[in-house]
Amino acid sequence: MLKPLHDNVILKKEEVEKKTASGIILTDSSAKEPAVAKVVAVGEGKEKDGKRIPICVNVNDRVVYKEYAGSKLEYEDEEYLIVSENDILAVIE
Repeated sequence: MLKPLHDNVILKKEEVEKKTASGIILTDSSAKEPAVAKVVAVGEGKEKDGKRIPICVNVNDRVVYKEYAGSKLEYEDEEYLIVSENDILAVIE
């Protein structure tokens, strides 16, 4: 099990849709990966002035993150992305 430290969040990127809503099939070169992922694990938050500031996202949230943020990680044959909480731009509700 991966457990992020401090204000880091582990994301599982969503699969890229290879077909548009109108039915056009995209090739690998034309399909841009969305910066949308599911939160798999969250750290305890960062410490400021001796107090722990909790992270604003929860496990299973769908989020939008900065396109080139984070570090890729392969763990137990799965690909994950570790990002700072500051790299998460929005929660999809």
